Amino acid sequence: MIPRNRTPWRISLSVTALAWVAICGPAVAQPPAEPPAVLRCGRMLNVRTGAVEVNALIVVSNGRIAASGAAAVAPPNARVIDLSNSTCLPGLIDVHTHLLQNYSGRLGGDDPNMALTVATLGTTRRALLGAAMGREDLEAGITTVRDLGNSGWNGDVALRDAIRSGWVVGPRIVASTRALSAAGGQFGGLAPEAQKLIENEYVVISGVEEARKAVRQALYDGADVIKVIVNTGPRVVSLEEMKVIVDEAARVGRKVAAHAIGDLATRIAAEAGVASIEHAYTVPDDVLAMMARKSIFLVPTDYPAEDYLTFGGDASMTPEQRKQAEQGAQSFAEASRARTQRAIKAGVRIAFGSDEYYQFPNSTRGQSSLHTLRTYANAGMSPLDVIRTATMNAAELLGMESRIGGLETGKFADVIAVPGDPLTDVRLLERVSFVMKNGKVVRQ
Repeated sequence: MIPRNRTPWRISLSVTALAWVAICGPAVAQPPAEPPAVLRCGRMLNVRTGAVEVNALIVVSNGRIAASGAAAVAPPNARVIDLSNSTCLPGLIDVHTHLLQNYSGRLGGDDPNMALTVATLGTTRRALLGAAMGREDLEAGITTVRDLGNSGWNGDVALRDAIRSGWVVGPRIVASTRALSAAGGQFGGLAPEAQKLIENEYVVISGVEEARKAVRQALYDGADVIKVIVNTGPRVVSLEEMKVIVDEAARVGRKVAAHAIGDLATRIAAEAGVASIEHAYTVPDDVLAMMARKSIFLVPTDYPAEDYLTFGGDASMTPEQRKQAEQGAQSFAEASRARTQRAIKAGVRIAFGSDEYYQFPNSTRGQSSLHTLRTYANAGMSPLDVIRTATMNAAELLGMESRIGGLETGKFADVIAVPGDPLTDVRLLERVSFVMKNGKVVRQ
């Protein structure tokens, strides 16, 4: 035992060494700082005002925007990147994706892909899959994502931290860990001996104390946001449980994203005061009005009708079956468009979320994710408002509006460039030719 009035010599030397480092700095030479970069933009869009500046500069230093606009001045030692034939915009933000899933084959009710993924890949290999999907998102211009569960047991957290540490290249990730849900999660019927798989994807709650405990566990596991599956079929999380989830998350500055479809589920989510309601393929007008009053974002995860047919069809279908599939896809797309129009009319703000988890033919993950933006335009949104869903709106939903979602001084240098004018054709966002994240060029 060490006497209380004496300091061991090893501790004394350690303290002395730490003091020396604090005064003189570390002995190892630090790498020299990179010179600033200047992006020379033919056009630069201010997504907040809608103004476009011609022949604008974006000065990047230490991963952030040091200056931007036509009046910005290039430092003498800067490296210049010529984007004079392009329009520069902020990096895009997808607030609802699933990087650790990538299904193929026909999808339908009680689809076995999820159970097979959990049972055969495991969290480790799914995290590696997520690294590949994340790279494809980033190269398409999606510089930040909110990964909302279905990532195994904290695989999204592992991927987020690996990207932060520079081990792999990918978008900035806001991770949810396992989603909270009622019994069974989103799995179809599983035999009793297979139900152990559920806990690898979901935290099942029953009662307010279990709900509170689940939020605390998610936070311990590293969650940036809490995801709740409010309903799957007849299984619905109660209003009391949802209120506890929202309150417990808010106590430590976290937001709640609610998967909710239908009158009961969307009403519960809105009354509980979640930050966003995902999907809401069917939602009553009075719930939309409540969302507008409470500043709850809607994240419509829609696709064009032809996309639904692509991953919902089957080459073996008869002509009659294909006709029925086409009619079904068109009907669903029309209903989704009408829902978005009603939401906009009610004053609900929209944030871009792809809900992408499928291997789309002839497209990367990022390219197919951006198809969702077409549906917002089809619902009557102007190109500027569509761009805002994936920039300033999405940044506000994530609580990151001071850091991302614009090209103002001080924000992270997340910049993309597209040919032509996206204010006249929003589909140009699917043709990103330049990507920078945190001041690092990813694609040029």
